[in-house]
Amino acid sequence: MRPAYYFFAILMLAAWCVMTTTHELGHLIGGWLSGGTLQHAELCPWRLPHSHFAPDPHPLITLWAGPLLGCAIPLAFALAIGKPSTWLVANFCVLANGVYLALAWYSGAPFLDTPRLLAAGASPLSIAAYCAVTIGWGYPALRASIVDIVFPKRGEGSGKD
Repeated sequence: MRPAYYFFAILMLAAWCVMTTTHELGHLIGGWLSGGTLQHAELCPWRLPHSHFAPDPHPLITLWAGPLLGCAIPLAFALAIGKPSTWLVANFCVLANGVYLALAWYSGAPFLDTPRLLAAGASPLSIAAYCAVTIGWGYPALRASIVDIVFPKRGEGSGKD
């Protein structure tokens, strides 16, 4: 196996950890800013991260802050650092947040974000637009990042930053 594949595997593990952590931190920040009282939080990326606020006076802020900051934080780091690996992580986070909301909508499981957003009064159109933008932009961006890392152009090194 080429070294670029090992590097890619490590980056994907890091991307998963960054995505789950920034998404859940977004919920924590949203809940805190909107005056919620945190009852419980789980941030371990190998479990389903979650947080529970009660009372949560503005659940739409708490709920939307997860997927919004889950994309914005990694994108800000990628813009600041500018390395291919940070772009791969950011692009993964964008795509994963959109896919998560879409699949959560499809599953209807009441503890996932999309059913909770709908129950709190979010417009289905706003959720669909978020999913369309993040999936529509995230997939080709992530694919391009993967190609840059795993199949670097000749003369540009091993694909590592």
